[in-house]
Amino acid sequence: MSTPLRTAVVTGASQGLGRAIALRLARAGHRVVVNYLASATAAEATVSEIRTAGGAALAVRADVRDSAQVGALVAEATRVFGAPDILVHNATGPQPMKPLEHYTWTDFQDQLDFFVKAPVLLTQAALAAQKRAGWGRIILIGSEVADLGNAQFSAYVAAKAAMVGLTRAWAREFGPWQITVNLVAPGWIPVARHTGTPQAALDHYAQAVPLQRQGVPADVAGAVAFLAAEEAGFITGQCLSVNGGNTF
Repeated sequence: MSTPLRTAVVTGASQGLGRAIALRLARAGHRVVVNYLASATAAEATVSEIRTAGGAALAVRADVRDSAQVGALVAEATRVFGAPDILVHNATGPQPMKPLEHYTWTDFQDQLDFFVKAPVLLTQAALAAQKRAGWGRIILIGSEVADLGNAQFSAYVAAKAAMVGLTRAWAREFGPWQITVNLVAPGWIPVARHTGTPQAALDHYAQAVPLQRQGVPADVAGAVAFLAAEEAGFITGQCLSVNGGNTF
């Protein structure tokens, strides 16, 4: 029995973890919509790599914090590849670290917009089609910080913790339509945004990890690809830590 062709939308997929996820989903045979906001060149490079390898991909610019742009993103994905079957909520922005006294509410709102509002908007836009199909995969990219509660990182930690709540509530709500909802929680996996981080800081983190190393983007992408697969259809409401055992 052949595996049906699926359409995946990966937000924030022009670089970093999102890019690795888009490439891995394409290798699994999915048609991939590479969402981006600012990095058009990087997004097109990701699409080109997928197509060169024989896959199908499309770059679509959209600010996933804006309902109109999210609607246009889903409409374009549907026009080219069909309604999105797989949603990967990965988009992120600045991640300030500072004492609470130095935060403003805007700092918190910025994090909630990326990690709560954006997943809500995209899921709402794609949900009706997934319900009609009786199949869907919704995957949120969380963080180990929701378990660790890193100091001076409270805006980011709070928003990432909220994603855990979305995962559990949506898993129960959408289950009758065979739509699974899961979260992948990476540890500190260096990507381009971490360029310039002192090696001592990277080594200090790695030494505390049971596997004694940091992960790479492919580790997260593999977990996402598994949860998106047909074989993962009886797994929902789960938070999968991809951090070398740094949390249990």
